[in-house]
Amino acid sequence: MPWFLSILQTTMPAIQINTPFNLALDFEVAPLHKRILAYVVDLLILIIYSWGIRKFMYGFFDVPINTVYGTNFGFDIAFVSIPMLLYHLICEISMHGQSFGKKILGIRVMSIEGGEPTVSQYLLRWATRFFEWPLAFGFVLPNFYLVFQLFFVGFFGVFVVVIIAISKANQRLGDLGAGTVVVDTKIKTYLHETVFVEISQKDYNVQFPEVMKLTDRDINTVKSILDVASHKGDFKLATSAADKIKHHLKIQSDLSPFDFLEKVLMDYNYISTK
Repeated sequence: MPWFLSILQTTMPAIQINTPFNLALDFEVAPLHKRILAYVVDLLILIIYSWGIRKFMYGFFDVPINTVYGTNFGFDIAFVSIPMLLYHLICEISMHGQSFGKKILGIRVMSIEGGEPTVSQYLLRWATRFFEWPLAFGFVLPNFYLVFQLFFVGFFGVFVVVIIAISKANQRLGDLGAGTVVVDTKIKTYLHETVFVEISQKDYNVQFPEVMKLTDRDINTVKSILDVASHKGDFKLATSAADKIKHHLKIQSDLSPFDFLEKVLMDYNYISTK
């Protein structure tokens, strides 16, 4: 069997992430084949976007073009190259660690410290994609340049695959530098896209106003812990999390650990939306 196929079929390891409450959660690292397929999906989206926007703008507006190259460099850089360069950064920040490709394949970027990465972590991951950037400029240059750049990106892509395959948590250089990891959201993570909890009661009673002392990352962690503990029926994990939150906020409660964590989320959502 070729070596690259054996890499794709290797069972992806689990990674243990210590949350801000010093509670370790197990997450399944995203399989390499899912990451590659997600990249291909995103690449196809970018190519379709580039082709579509140029067809639309050049077809409906009288945009002057260079007679030699058959394009308008200023227009292409502003409306094609720059959006393509910012695609992954904007998507991961606005879609909670996912691009459209990652969302379709069920994988997500998260911080190795637990919860969603910070903007600075997303920026660092994005900045290290420099070897992929020339592909965006292929659409403002003649076709033979595009072929060369596809070869360039593919050549360096081999090194990316090797680094992901040999790193402990299947991280590429950007993940190693930013302190992030790509996990599989359809196996063990039970991660939701938002911490929003719908509150239908009109006369809802806030029991723990102290929850507003928690940060957004804390609340994301509480949500992840509750999801994992509920799916696994892990009463010990829920109890440990509840005890640590009570100690941190200096509050007391007779609610069960699961009910307490859910109440914390509901109180936080109710107060923050009022």
